[in-house]
Amino acid sequence: MNDLSFLPYDVENIIASRARMGLIALATDHVIEHELNKLFNGIKGVQLYTTKVPMVPNVTTDTLKSMDDELQKTARTLLPGNKFSVVGYGCTSASVVIGEDNIFQTIKADCQTSSVTTPITACLAALKTLRGKKIGLLTPYVGEVNSLIQRYFEAHEYCITKSITFSEIDDNRAGKITPASISDAVVDQFSREDIDFVFISCTSLRAVELVPILEGKLQCNVTTSNHALAWHMLRLSGIDDKYSDKGELFKN
Repeated sequence: MNDLSFLPYDVENIIASRARMGLIALATDHVIEHELNKLFNGIKGVQLYTTKVPMVPNVTTDTLKSMDDELQKTARTLLPGNKFSVVGYGCTSASVVIGEDNIFQTIKADCQTSSVTTPITACLAALKTLRGKKIGLLTPYVGEVNSLIQRYFEAHEYCITKSITFSEIDDNRAGKITPASISDAVVDQFSREDIDFVFISCTSLRAVELVPILEGKLQCNVTTSNHALAWHMLRLSGIDDKYSDKGELFKN
């Protein structure tokens, strides 16, 4: 019988040498990982690590609020024992219902990170960066959730010039709404409005690739939950690289 010998080895952080980014996604989200990885693709030394928080498919204020009880133990499962440049919480509407500050405190208590963001936090940062004030808002949400998002922007002194929704309660269906449907709705509903910014809200909507196309058609700035979140996570990680093919926001 041969004696087991131990082999020497070296340790090096290669794939996350510039930024190790964490994502707490919803268990029901079909889209966010795909879109964030698409936006981060080709950025050397940046890696996204994901864990999932329990969530039922039906999106209401009550089900969104219920995630608050699950968030702390979910945060503990995000690559334990490792420090993150930033952690993103992947739900726009729950960030409003639970509260940004509550989410920040909960995640920081159980993840090794000094920076936390959410899609709504990122959108507010994008609005400030791009100096938007008059917003066209597209969501997939039912009325009660859509109203909360609208009031949140208004509480931050932004004008929702027009708000439209697909009114889909089921996150499994929202994640399958086609980019063509989203594009058609935005162009049809906002092209004649006095707006300087379009926000496509919800990490379940497939729209990051539409951003530069819609900006060209509407002649105003456009972002989405995933688009803004990816940009904000990069900037909070200290990565200031500019990109000309991802919309105006990524040029800043």
